[in-house]
Amino acid sequence: MRDAPVAVVRSSNSFDGVLKALNLVEGDVRVVVGYRRRFLIKPNFVSAYNSLSATPVETVEALLEFIYSNFNVSEVIITETPAMGSFYNAIRNFGYDGLRQRYNVEFLDLSEFGYEVVTLRDEYGGIYKVQVSKALMDRGFVRISSCRAKTHDTVVVTLSIKNAVFGGIRKGDRASMHRGYLTINYNLAKIATMVMPDLGVVDGVVGMEGNGPVSGTAKSWGAVFASANLVNLDSLVAYAMGFNPEDIGYLYFLAKWGYGEIDVKRIRVVGDDVEHIKTRFKPHSLYHEQLSWKKHLDRVSQGNHL
Repeated sequence: MRDAPVAVVRSSNSFDGVLKALNLVEGDVRVVVGYRRRFLIKPNFVSAYNSLSATPVETVEALLEFIYSNFNVSEVIITETPAMGSFYNAIRNFGYDGLRQRYNVEFLDLSEFGYEVVTLRDEYGGIYKVQVSKALMDRGFVRISSCRAKTHDTVVVTLSIKNAVFGGIRKGDRASMHRGYLTINYNLAKIATMVMPDLGVVDGVVGMEGNGPVSGTAKSWGAVFASANLVNLDSLVAYAMGFNPEDIGYLYFLAKWGYGEIDVKRIRVVGDDVEHIKTRFKPHSLYHEQLSWKKHLDRVSQGNHL
């Protein structure tokens, strides 16, 4: 849904804010869900031990409340593969295990679904392969990305799209994505076209600024966002964090390929005025280096592809 609006909600409580944001875009969610009854929720657990790097359990609890209140559900799976630590440690450490009985959900590490091999090319002409989760490619699921608003050490911000892409790459293959700032942004966008979730939620009640996605500091913000178009969602959230969405390479490419809007003036907003909640996240210390992807755009211009 290229023209899907983004819900913007001011809230000091993740559960209430997420539920309100989802209710604001309920009609769009019904369209993307259709007749499907199986739901796959992908939270963000970069580290199984650092709660500030993870999606708050209240965010996912609100999602579950919304899903069960509005749809005929046959299955809900919560899945992720942390970069540091195990998925099941994260479930216990972040309080997710209590959701099992309350909402009849299943917890599975993404690796348990298996992978498909995707061939990529870097900005120097090299070819490499990564394995991407079959579950996140499975359109039989209503795929939902839920994350905390955070800065990032390579691509400026990590929001709903990056959560789905990098979490969906086999743990042992993730390091191979780091082959220059142009390569990582371009191929992050390329994989996003294969795993693009149906719904995204970004919880900025407390975000992470500075040297994210793990070593940053807490940023009390009090804002929650949701949309059925994740390019629109992440572009608006990046803008509200004080960044220019056009500086974020993977959003630039996805918008250019027709997956959504990067110009926030063209994104329809429902709920609170984004200008009233706009703030400034302290960027990563490598922020200016991260923008160097723009210097090499000629390598993918005029119809050329990595």
